[in-house]
Amino acid sequence: MDLQILYTILAGLLLVVSALGTIFPILPGSLLAIGTLLAWGWLLGSGASWWAAGLGIAIAFLGWSASAVLTGRKLKQHAIPKGSILTALIGAIAGAFLIPVVGLFVGFAVGLFIGEALRRGETSGALTSSWAALKAMGLGIVIELGCVLLASSVWMIGVITHFATR
Repeated sequence: MDLQILYTILAGLLLVVSALGTIFPILPGSLLAIGTLLAWGWLLGSGASWWAAGLGIAIAFLGWSASAVLTGRKLKQHAIPKGSILTALIGAIAGAFLIPVVGLFVGFAVGLFIGEALRRGETSGALTSSWAALKAMGLGIVIELGCVLLASSVWMIGVITHFATR
C-alpha cells in the first residue's frame, strides 16, 4: 500500500476523532483537527494537500476561537464566576465516571447548578443563570463542530484533488 494512502486514511480517522472531540470534551477537538491537517499537508506535500490543509486549518481555528469567544462573552453577560464553572467541571468529571455516555454533560449541568445555587443562595436565579451558561456552551459546541466538519469537507476535496492529479 502506498504510504500517502496510509497517511490519508489515518488523517481521516483522526478528523473523525476531532469531530467527536468537539462534542465530548474528553477527546481532543479542533486542536487535533489543526494538527492532523498540518501533518497531512506536510506528509503529502502536493499543492492540493497544502491548499486543503491551510484552508481547513483556518476554518478549524476560526471555529475554535469563535466558540471560546462567544461562550466566554455569554458567561460574562450572565455574571457566572469561575468558581461556578470549576464546580461544573468537577461535576462533569464525576458524572463521566458515574453515568456512562451522557455523564459528562449531566455532571456539568448539575455541578453548574450547585455552584450557582451556593453562590446565589436561591434556586430560581441559579436555574436561570445555569440554563444561560448551558445554552452558551451548547452554541459554542455547535459552532466548533460545524467548523471542524467544514474543515474535514475541505480536506476531502483536497484528498480527491491530490489523488486525481497525482
